Amino acid sequence: MTGTPPLPPVAPAVTAALVGALSPRLRKRLDAAAAKLTARPLTRDGDTVRVQVDDETALALHAPTGSVLSADDIRCDCLLAPACVHRAAIATAAPVADDAPPQAPGESAAAQPATGPGTAEPPGGTVTPEQLAAAQALWSAAASALEAGIDGAGAVLQAELLGAAHTARLAALPRPATAAITVVGRLRAARAADPAHRLTDLTTALGELLHTTHGLARPEAPDAAALRGTARRTYNPGGSLRLYGLFTEPVRADSGHAGAVTWTADADGRLYNVPDVMPGGAERAATAVTRTIRLGDTALTHRELSRAGLSLSGATVTPDGRLGAGAAVRAVRATGAAWDEEPLAQLWSAPPAAQAARALDALALPEPQRPPGADLLFLDVTVVGALRETGREVLLADCGGLGVRLVAADDHPALAHRDNLRLLAMVPGLALRVVGRLVPAAHPRLRLLAVGRPPGHETVLRTPPGSGHTDLGHDRLQRGDLPPGRPVPAGTVVHEPAEAPLHLLRRRTDQAAAAGRRTLALPGRDGGDGRRLRTAGLRTGAALLDELHRAAADRGRDVFGRLLPADADRFARAWLAVALYTDSAARTLCAAAWHGPGGQEGAD
Repeated sequence: MTGTPPLPPVAPAVTAALVGALSPRLRKRLDAAAAKLTARPLTRDGDTVRVQVDDETALALHAPTGSVLSADDIRCDCLLAPACVHRAAIATAAPVADDAPPQAPGESAAAQPATGPGTAEPPGGTVTPEQLAAAQALWSAAASALEAGIDGAGAVLQAELLGAAHTARLAALPRPATAAITVVGRLRAARAADPAHRLTDLTTALGELLHTTHGLARPEAPDAAALRGTARRTYNPGGSLRLYGLFTEPVRADSGHAGAVTWTADADGRLYNVPDVMPGGAERAATAVTRTIRLGDTALTHRELSRAGLSLSGATVTPDGRLGAGAAVRAVRATGAAWDEEPLAQLWSAPPAAQAARALDALALPEPQRPPGADLLFLDVTVVGALRETGREVLLADCGGLGVRLVAADDHPALAHRDNLRLLAMVPGLALRVVGRLVPAAHPRLRLLAVGRPPGHETVLRTPPGSGHTDLGHDRLQRGDLPPGRPVPAGTVVHEPAEAPLHLLRRRTDQAAAAGRRTLALPGRDGGDGRRLRTAGLRTGAALLDELHRAAADRGRDVFGRLLPADADRFARAWLAVALYTDSAARTLCAAAWHGPGGQEGAD
């Protein structure tokens, strides 16, 4: 949208209600109307954002809390209002607000209300009738999105997902509700040709939504508690803490929120984080590092904290390591530590295979149950050079003879990740101490977050004064910060495991998410993938892929011989089976790959 500031986020229920109230004729015009409004100028006056539809018509979005929470807060002065298409179109064009109930950072677990309005948490594996209905509605909406693909998943289908997500939130199903909102965000990014959009992100979000709703779509589910998720983070007393700044990373969420998270560690190596995430886009993620953290009386910015220390008393902490900013919290600046000094140096002492196993175990848990920073790996590597993969650039590094692929954590051009990765890849032989987030794959792979100087290599990388490390999302490296390239040390052998052809399965799930069911229904679409999978020993994967193609192509006929609509439910189940199998096999192969030569085992 031209002009600033951006549109305020709109609650899912508001968008669903406005789209649901449109006539069938106006629904057909909704996508075109939303695209037109995104090109119109807007202005802000206090809590109100105004969009000039044309010379005589204007829209007003009132967001006193930062988000639009009621349909009455979107007003249009055209002759057809309030039944016009403009209100629904602007709600569709705006980011999706997080409609979870707010929580004060100082609240304790005992102060938490029920997870939904008037809803008590059901026991163990029980799924209430309300939750069952909500899960089935979400499954149906997700199956429709998968059937349609990106081009077919327009504003009407997105509103169906948002309405089902709101119902799921009220039924105390926060995990599938959040997954549905994420899917909507990914679909909007794809349809808007957002440069940061990646098809794999949409596939992952769809898989999460279908997995949770399928598991909850029966009265008894052994893992119901995990599938329901947790609506709110609980802040528990943490006592006195002495923390050491580690690094800062930018954050961009599909809910229209952005900012920065600074990671710290205590003397035992336990990780804690200080977030600053508010409504905003990539520009806020790029600049939040200079904002002062809201924690006690401290006046540190995120950049300063990542290179300093912090002493707290009366601390409050969530299970995922988030530090609260309650009124009783006291915080003062303290001395920090370099990455090669204790207590931070201990983070790099564990073998890479052990760190990868820890991260994979954490990723198998629902997000609220994961230990803080459990998916972060701390490695010493040597740059080998650049690799090209479809759609992205990769830096290949040697980690004790193991080939590790390092990729940008976020490709958005407003952030520094991608440019920094390119510069580092141009310096073969460069020794680095790195922090990255594990990517489950059949080869060692990390999203690179920060780099520094390993012990004994004091001159190889120039870092900001007094830090010893560079936050790759915020600090832009210059050529002068890097030494000349040099040959990789003699005798270095980089082992890259021979990959099982899981990409054949992933390609089909990605194609379905992008183009819908029809792309897999064409005759001969398999292209011999099943045979290649069986040759590689992935017989279960081949059988699941065969069923996916059958579910896409099979259509019955009525008594007059006319083709009936395809079974979207069957196709969604087949797609989910392939996606879950692929993820499980990738985790198994990933754990084996991090052990180096001889560590690979069959995945079937």
